[in-house]
Amino acid sequence: MTNNPPASSDRVALVTGAARGIGAAIVRQLVASGWRVVAFDICANDPAIPYPLGSELALNEVVAAGGDSCVGVVGDVRDQSHLDAAVSAAVDRFGGLDAAVGAAGVLVGGPHAWETDETAWTAQLDVNLTGMWRLACAAIPAILARPEPRQGRFIAVSSAAGVRGLPQLAAYSASKHGVLGLVTSMAAELGPHGVCANVICPGSTDTVMLNASAAVYGLESPTEFRQYHLLPRLLQPDEVAAMITFLCSPGGSGITGAVLPVDAGMDAK
Repeated sequence: MTNNPPASSDRVALVTGAARGIGAAIVRQLVASGWRVVAFDICANDPAIPYPLGSELALNEVVAAGGDSCVGVVGDVRDQSHLDAAVSAAVDRFGGLDAAVGAAGVLVGGPHAWETDETAWTAQLDVNLTGMWRLACAAIPAILARPEPRQGRFIAVSSAAGVRGLPQLAAYSASKHGVLGLVTSMAAELGPHGVCANVICPGSTDTVMLNASAAVYGLESPTEFRQYHLLPRLLQPDEVAAMITFLCSPGGSGITGAVLPVDAGMDAK
């Protein structure tokens, strides 16, 4: 006789980049769906990134809204020991781990690809791509430690820039393209173990990062990006989070190895 898969109230997720934007929306929606969540964020600025990152105050507000179903961990996805500690927190506090969602990301743009500053290149590859790999290194063993039949999930937030090239954003685009190769390869490896791995590619979403994108192109307002969507508006973080929450639900159990746009038709335009 096999064990029954855990009920939603027994399922545990780790979400990176959780202090604000898409990451915070994912935490809120997973908690509302009955999940228990470890919310992870660096909660510090980085001199290589030209805009403020999430704060500890913001992370604390996300965690407080989650009540007993949420715990916060401050850490950097570039440090394997920090992610290992977050997985340990999930196991110690909630008894295990069923899903990992990588929403941490940074953007630095401006020059042509061949003129990109090495510091900016390294920061984006290390956070956006290597940080996703480090999340997998920490989380997948714990997900596989769950008894069969598993309902495990690994979900990466890439970008519309992960499926097309964008001028003045070569390092960002390269890092987000890399996420597709990493996670779709993981899907092939994890399928026999009953674990789904998918990539979400948001379009222009109303976040602090979009303000940084607008600055790269000298736009007066990030709302100008709506001209590149079939739906002539910006996306909201909750719309991206809704797709991720669905993929984490039993209804998403047949989807793996997919690259799913939540981009208001940006890739179709």
